Amino acid sequence: MVTLDQKLRLRSKTYIAIIIIGLAVSGLTAFPLETEIAFLVKHNETFPVALQVWFLTVYQALKSTNVDYPFLNYGTDWLAFAHIMLAILFIGVLKDPKKNKWIIQFGIICCLSVIPLALIAGNIRQIPLFWQIIDCSFGLFGIIPLILCLRDIKKIEALETNC
Repeated sequence: MVTLDQKLRLRSKTYIAIIIIGLAVSGLTAFPLETEIAFLVKHNETFPVALQVWFLTVYQALKSTNVDYPFLNYGTDWLAFAHIMLAILFIGVLKDPKKNKWIIQFGIICCLSVIPLALIAGNIRQIPLFWQIIDCSFGLFGIIPLILCLRDIKKIEALETNC
């Protein structure tokens, strides 16, 4: 028979696995940007016109930059690295959710911080508003499993306090 504690721990680990996979995939896909955007441009017809124009603009900028200034991609390499390192950080929660709940709290702060960064830096960098909203959605969707995990960790703590 599965205890409530075991059920809560399994559920919290599932939420964290989603975060780890999301961060790792985000990191790994930050390396081949030109190739990925080229693919999107090639299959553009399925997207709204505004997105088609944006993908083409981004592709042309990446292609030009990669020819003339390939060292600028080093910045996105570090972005990719940071995502992968953050994914590894969340493994601590898999090992011991209660002891490492600070990582969940840190993740929630990061998700909340995505929104002002996307809106402020996006505006300064002339990113279209629809893309800024897409960027904000990463914070909004990322925070959901983190809040659910934190809720379950608090329930685990309450169970242990009552025992």
